[in-house]
Amino acid sequence: MKRKYFLTIASFIAISVGIFALFFPVTLQESKGTLPNNATYVWTSEVGVLLIALGVMAFIVRKEENSKMLSAFLFSNFIIQIGLFTIELIAFMDKIITKPSGVIPNLSIHILLSIGFLYFFLAKEKSS
Repeated sequence: MKRKYFLTIASFIAISVGIFALFFPVTLQESKGTLPNNATYVWTSEVGVLLIALGVMAFIVRKEENSKMLSAFLFSNFIIQIGLFTIELIAFMDKIITKPSGVIPNLSIHILLSIGFLYFFLAKEKSS
């Protein structure tokens, strides 16, 4: 897969999840089996905005040539995916997230995206 296609898919995922988190934080929290409250709704909405921004950035840079800035973007997104994977896994193991259906799809996506971001960070592919 070419980098621009990977980043297009990653941007679609981030924007979609971000919109859902921003506008439907209660539904998102309930789908994970957490004990939501007004504070978690606010934080979920804030994360939604951040995901939308990351998705927009991924879409904008998807056709860029190799550069230090693109490398920083790819490696930073790798760190984000590994961090989110770790946080969600620990939350599930500690029974903060109680529904497997609220964590297994996310963990799978975080693994796939982290592999993709790391691969394209290490690869010296042309943008085409």
